[in-house]
Amino acid sequence: MVEVTIDSESGFCFGVVKAIQCAEQELLQTTELYCLGDLVHNNLEMERLKTLGLRTIEHKDFAHLKNSTVLLRAHGEPPSTYQLAQQNQIKIIDATCPVVLRLQQRIHQHYLETMGSAQLVIYGKEGHAEVNGLVGQTNGTAVVIESPDDLDKLDFNKHMILFSQTTKSLDGFEQIIHAINQRIQPDVQFQYFDTICRQVANRLPNIQLFASRHDWIYFVAGEKSSNGKMLFEECKKANPHTVFITQASDIHTPLPSGIRTVGVCGATSTPKWLMEEVAEKIKKTVRS
Repeated sequence: MVEVTIDSESGFCFGVVKAIQCAEQELLQTTELYCLGDLVHNNLEMERLKTLGLRTIEHKDFAHLKNSTVLLRAHGEPPSTYQLAQQNQIKIIDATCPVVLRLQQRIHQHYLETMGSAQLVIYGKEGHAEVNGLVGQTNGTAVVIESPDDLDKLDFNKHMILFSQTTKSLDGFEQIIHAINQRIQPDVQFQYFDTICRQVANRLPNIQLFASRHDWIYFVAGEKSSNGKMLFEECKKANPHTVFITQASDIHTPLPSGIRTVGVCGATSTPKWLMEEVAEKIKKTVRS
């Protein structure tokens, strides 16, 4: 008999829950609601929201909208988005995650205080929606670095202030700090602020423990989820018998012989209902 367990700590973080609730509440009152970018990096959840009336648009579409209602997702947006909305009489439903919003405000305050006397540096993924919003708080002047290989972008003779995208790993952030300290000039000030969301960061030790306690793991996430990619890699380190899937129908083959416990876990953008579908598919596969 194979035991199938869903990780109770996996699934939407509170920022994503808030954004989806905002969308669902607004869709009870209107038949037309636009969302600037995917509300959550999970195609199946986006399909569910689409059936309720949510329409996803990109920034190029947003520029041509007028007199409409647009929801801003948890990742946040730069000031230019709000300015354009005001110009075009667009009603904004702001679902920016509170953690991201506080980080935006913090970066903007340092930008105003330094006015070019220090480099503002963001450890994050270039082009990621959250990072675009953070860079926007500095009028586009912040430097984005993804790994120690990017440090040549920085001027080590100039004061430096480092922040992190909220969903990056703590280990990666500490590596960046160490690498900068190795190269920074003695008379240059280097400040850094750990701005990683603990609800996301705490997923890492939990998912490692969860993975290590099972013979086989199905990790469920959308292909676009950067958080999903990071957690999957860590999950696989803890248990080499970890398989990445996006939905229940991705399970095509029976489990290898000798498997007694199977764990189902996922990213902060993975809905619980999807993990439950995966668990049911596993049980049916085992019974057949």
